[in-house]
Amino acid sequence: MRAFLIGFVFVLASNFPAHAETPVGMWLTESGRAAVEVSDCGGGLLCGKIAWLKEAMDETGKPRLDKNNPAAELKSQKLCGLLMVGNFKPTSKPNEWDGGFIYNPEDGKTYSSEMELKSPDVLGVRGYVGIPLFGKSQTWTRLPNDHPRCKP
Repeated sequence: MRAFLIGFVFVLASNFPAHAETPVGMWLTESGRAAVEVSDCGGGLLCGKIAWLKEAMDETGKPRLDKNNPAAELKSQKLCGLLMVGNFKPTSKPNEWDGGFIYNPEDGKTYSSEMELKSPDVLGVRGYVGIPLFGKSQTWTRLPNDHPRCKP
């Protein structure tokens, strides 16, 4: 009977993950025009910088800049290396993070954000204003860690 109980507990435990997966790594955005490298930014928070751009240079052959940023002093910063997501903290649910932000360089706006690791290679990212109901979701795909990177 004791062996049965030990075996039963082992089977139950094996049906639950020992730990949550992590979104740390390189992610291709839904548009395929950029990759974001998500990393631990301290204090248990996750953040991510633009690590690759499909078109890293503008029409003049110079690095693309954050020209849509509402802060005039930031319009000249390069998109490559730009902090795009940040301040994500784990929720009580495995594989979910919230309380973060996502910056959209296409419109220069910053949105509240949450993310969910749907599988080891699929990250759901939702940006919103106010509450998550009023937002837009994207699906990002994990890239190999040796994926080319742009030069910040």
